[in-house]
Amino acid sequence: MTDGDPIEHEERLTDVGRGVTLCWQGIGDPTAPPLLLVAGLGQQLISWPPELCDALAEAGFHVIRFDNRDTGRSTSATTRPPTTREIVLRRFPADQYTLDDMADDAAGLLGALGRAPAHVVGVSMGGMIGQMLAARHPDSVRSLVSIMSTTGGRRVGQPALSTLRLMLRKAPRDRDEAVLRAVTMFRHIGSRGFSYDEDRVRAMAGAAYDRGFNPAGVARQMAAILKSGDRTAALRGIRAPTLVIHGDRDRMVHPTGGRATARAIPGARLETIHGMGHDLPAGACPTIVRAIAQHARAADAAAGADAVAA
Repeated sequence: MTDGDPIEHEERLTDVGRGVTLCWQGIGDPTAPPLLLVAGLGQQLISWPPELCDALAEAGFHVIRFDNRDTGRSTSATTRPPTTREIVLRRFPADQYTLDDMADDAAGLLGALGRAPAHVVGVSMGGMIGQMLAARHPDSVRSLVSIMSTTGGRRVGQPALSTLRLMLRKAPRDRDEAVLRAVTMFRHIGSRGFSYDEDRVRAMAGAAYDRGFNPAGVARQMAAILKSGDRTAALRGIRAPTLVIHGDRDRMVHPTGGRATARAIPGARLETIHGMGHDLPAGACPTIVRAIAQHARAADAAAGADAVAA
């Protein structure tokens, strides 16, 4: 690790194919085992807490975090964003992309960087993308950690009605409204068993607005989730060692989503963090980092043993 703050590494743009360019950032030793962080709905690479990224780098991983398509500094789609009515009815433009496309983006990034296979950690929608990355591109994934995510099944992992009402409000018109929206949302869906840091939420929301405000992209990402439907059958084909992490106080993705994910993926293990909601609070980061690192090391050790046996 070099002197100074490892978070301040240069952001880069990489063509991942199919007309998509992703903005990414590497943290830690680039010769260490790669660990890809996949962000959630409307969230940018900066949404990953600095202490979590630093700790994973200190644990011996080369952390790669990136903006999904339609967020931050990555490519914005030209597809017409769906209306609220279309989202509710699940009727979308024919050229609306899906989670499969977003998983292909992630695979393209790893391939372009020469960092496949990688340990993959996804949160919320990022967990869904990570799941499909493992299902569609098994040679790109050493291990998978799916955090506060779900299978797409309509009977599991559904948001609370109060959360839905907040999600379906009109998009913010300016920076102040975007920051207030984030403060309100994360106060609602955030962890009940850990401290709520409003100043941190405000700072992150402001930085995200300045990097790339794209409400149409958020709508298209939501449509990608819904258009993808129930992915349980695809998850049953995942062979990467998988850890599922979920909080027991999640109002965005009900804990049944985590349980369903763990049931669907062969050999997956579920770890519940008590008091955690739909965020990554500073107080839970040490537990999450420890779980990720132990899971990744166990996966590498098992792969090494298998290679020797073969």
